[in-house]
Amino acid sequence: MSSPPEVIVPESGRNRPEGSPDGRMDTTLLARLRARLFSATSPIWIFLVLVLMVATFGVLRPTEFLSTFDIQSIFTNAAVAMMLAVGMTYVIITAGIDLSVGSVLVLAGVVAVKTMNAIGGSNPDTIGWLAICAGLGVGVIAGLAGGVINGALIAWLKIPPLIVTLGMFGIALGLADVLTSGVDLATVPSKLGATIGNGNLGPVPWLVIIAVVVTVIGGLVLSQTRFGRHTYAIGSNDEAARRAGINVPWHLVKVYAIAGALSGLGGDLSLAHFTTTTISGHLEDNLTAISAVVIGGTSLFGGVGTMIGSVVGVFIPVVLASGLVIMNVQSFWQQVVTGLILIVAVYFDQVRRRSRNR
Repeated sequence: MSSPPEVIVPESGRNRPEGSPDGRMDTTLLARLRARLFSATSPIWIFLVLVLMVATFGVLRPTEFLSTFDIQSIFTNAAVAMMLAVGMTYVIITAGIDLSVGSVLVLAGVVAVKTMNAIGGSNPDTIGWLAICAGLGVGVIAGLAGGVINGALIAWLKIPPLIVTLGMFGIALGLADVLTSGVDLATVPSKLGATIGNGNLGPVPWLVIIAVVVTVIGGLVLSQTRFGRHTYAIGSNDEAARRAGINVPWHLVKVYAIAGALSGLGGDLSLAHFTTTTISGHLEDNLTAISAVVIGGTSLFGGVGTMIGSVVGVFIPVVLASGLVIMNVQSFWQQVVTGLILIVAVYFDQVRRRSRNR
């Protein structure tokens, strides 16, 4: 009688066998699953931190924290940050960085409202949807242009991302000040603020719906498409990716273009929500986006990261800020705690990377 066939565990997670011939789950498969789920930078750990934060604030302030109003505020506040975090996830997976997203967001909001006023006039109550849509489109295009410039300088002129995007940070913010003379523009159409900015579809704010759609699309593209696989490959080893036939420079331009376009969309959403350009209110958005992505498990060294991790990472500072306000604690402590979490996340990332190299 022939011996039973040997069970082969494939490298990928697809079509995995449910058990060995004697009915027990393959121990190697379980070990791999545990290692993947509970690695130092797995989103599960960050999610547990988020759950612990929610539980703590819920126990301390059960009637105030996570009320209907508070839940809506948390998700609304996270919507704009999520736009930046989705683009930043792609950038950091390629082992890059983008310090310009906050100022590009501001510039996009400025050119958007300028376009609306040029087409529909300066009276917020009389500006129609044609002018609004044109302004929103120009805002996204302005962000896209900033991202393309970043990508071109990084990919083709080989200037380090830190220098290029830091320069773009100053350029975009300076242009926003030039266009507004340093004064926020408040001639935002009332229709935009009443609908997209502060309106709801049932109980769900429109800002949240837009953020969810963009995040889901970004996650699917990253995890299920060739573009996403090429992004991971470049971050893991750009030279190997080049030898495998990937056009690395052109791909980097597209990645930074995505980050710029999403910054432009974030500028549109911020403009709609606050009904003003809030020029000085986004100076730290770049650090917020980077912190959220790294806290969510994306490696600063490239090649590792998930969109779900970035989502959880965005909610860490937002929930923390909401809880501290309810607890009557100075909001400055939010930056302290977020910074500590960021340092711990980067430390675990280095530990995991050294372990993988060994």
